[in-house]
Amino acid sequence: MKDLLIPIQKSVSLPGKYSVPARVLVASAHEVDAMPAWQLVAELKRLGVRARFALGGHPPDVLLLRDRSLAHSESYELSVSADGIEIVSATDAGAYYGVQTLRELLRVYGRKIPCCRITDWPDFARRGVYLDCSRGKVPTVSTVKQLIERLAHWKMNELQLYIENVFTYKKHPLIGRGFSPFKPQDIKEIQAHCRLHHITFVPSLASIGHMEKILMLPTYAKLGEMPGFRGLPGGTTLCPGDPGSIRLLADLYGEFLPLCEAEDFNVCGDEPWELGKGRSKARASRVGEGRVYLDFMLKIREICLKHGKRMNMWCDIVLKHEELIPLLPKDIVILNWDYLPGGRRVLRTHEVADAGLPFMCCSGTHGWRSHGSRLRLAMANVREFTKLALRNGAEGMLQTDWGDHGHRNPLGVSLCSYAHAAAHAWHGGGVEEKSHLRRFALHTFGDRTGEIAAALDLIDSTPEEPGVFSKEQFCKKRKFLQDGGLRGKYMFWRYYALLEPLRAGVTLKPHAVLGNQQVFGRVGLSKAGLQKQLRKLNTFSLPAPAKGLAEFDRLVLEEYALAAEMDRLAGRRVQLADAVRDGRPPKSKELKTHASEMTRMAERFKTLWLARSRPSRLNDNLGRMRAAVREARTLAK
Repeated sequence: MKDLLIPIQKSVSLPGKYSVPARVLVASAHEVDAMPAWQLVAELKRLGVRARFALGGHPPDVLLLRDRSLAHSESYELSVSADGIEIVSATDAGAYYGVQTLRELLRVYGRKIPCCRITDWPDFARRGVYLDCSRGKVPTVSTVKQLIERLAHWKMNELQLYIENVFTYKKHPLIGRGFSPFKPQDIKEIQAHCRLHHITFVPSLASIGHMEKILMLPTYAKLGEMPGFRGLPGGTTLCPGDPGSIRLLADLYGEFLPLCEAEDFNVCGDEPWELGKGRSKARASRVGEGRVYLDFMLKIREICLKHGKRMNMWCDIVLKHEELIPLLPKDIVILNWDYLPGGRRVLRTHEVADAGLPFMCCSGTHGWRSHGSRLRLAMANVREFTKLALRNGAEGMLQTDWGDHGHRNPLGVSLCSYAHAAAHAWHGGGVEEKSHLRRFALHTFGDRTGEIAAALDLIDSTPEEPGVFSKEQFCKKRKFLQDGGLRGKYMFWRYYALLEPLRAGVTLKPHAVLGNQQVFGRVGLSKAGLQKQLRKLNTFSLPAPAKGLAEFDRLVLEEYALAAEMDRLAGRRVQLADAVRDGRPPKSKELKTHASEMTRMAERFKTLWLARSRPSRLNDNLGRMRAAVREARTLAK
């Protein structure tokens, strides 16, 4: 079937078409089918059809049936004939997914659907999204619910929210204060909505690394492995040898896990940067850094088992210390993550599989440290990882979406990447890569002209470095990628340039640095190249939203427009910074115009942030934007 966003496993074309009548009855004998049936009714109403749902209604135009003999628990058979439509499934989830495919058919063909017989099932048991809620931006419950509905429409069946400190603990009330944390009732409400849409809400808590927001509090700083690391009171990592560390985790788990029904629990365990370098250094020198880590993770596993949870954990430390792999209990699920195609951990997937450990492959949206996302890089990452996941027998795929350095990246610009990952997790072999963006725009915004797809393509910030690689050749230049040819340099310049001071931030010059890394220059973008990108961004425009477009999706278009404007302003700031540091100050009018544009951008940024998220650390970003405006106005005097 052409133009479906989520590909199907098997389809047989039949003669004729089904003409959707002016009145449609959707019927099922199962009350649980009411949710997808009402979704279908809403879809039909958008086509001008008067539709309704009834339990056991007769004669039905669309009939949902059960056949417990179907092989796969999430499979379904969808038959379109000239007389009507039947969806047969073994389970409630299968019926739900069959309806989602029918909704897609209606979006593609309207009221004239080609007769066909579809047999469909997923490649992977677990198909999830992992959303960062801890880098400054905490979504509202309403936003999470609307996201759940879209993920379920794309046949995703798992959601994880990354939580470091953004939860309200009774026993530890200081944790999360000032960060707009989730409350227990929020988690219950999110989980209940997941259940309605056949999504498993899998809890996730940081458990050793990335603990800086807790360790910055005086009460907990003493638990840090290396207090003062990176200028942080308690550093970023719990000391694995301090009995207080495991007691703290037991308290946090004890309040959070009873809220969650899922069997799995992601304890994270990634990037404990100070491990073996501070308070545990002496023991690490005796038994090895890897052993120190393993012993602590085994203690965490015991707490998980007490709560009836199967421990999931990120793989970076395990693969760094490969001697740990055979020592891991076989009930721990390894989450193998890597966000660059050809990345070292991507290519080592087989090591986890060969050890007999259950595992998932975890790709990334590349929304972090960007405004409009590096979509083609994300797609290449998913494409390669999915093939290896299938080949090595992974439980599933998890698409991660992070918010490093202030989480300025809007949720909306990640949706296209979510949909692409969902398509691969369901049936990677059927994904039409080149037309994905067009199909996403069609199904999400009703864009049949290609205008929206073309506009969104303009703000894909995937790097193109002449002589190194092009957008479609990531995997052919693995050494460059693995050696950090992109990290901290060309890939993120727009994100940093937007708020770096003109006197000290990103420029075209090779000597420009961020920390100890070059950020811009000698990476394939010349002055002319920057001007070309700015001309491209100046052409960015979106048509008016289609009538009846849901508010959630209308906001997506506004977020794309904001992303384009932030990228444009970032490029303009690079030009201004070059002039300032070359001793040829920009004209006062240019600086004043830039200050006004930055002010308008900041106002729109605030509005769109609050449309989806809690206040949390919004003011951290606004403060930097205001500082950039003040600097421009000062230079204009």
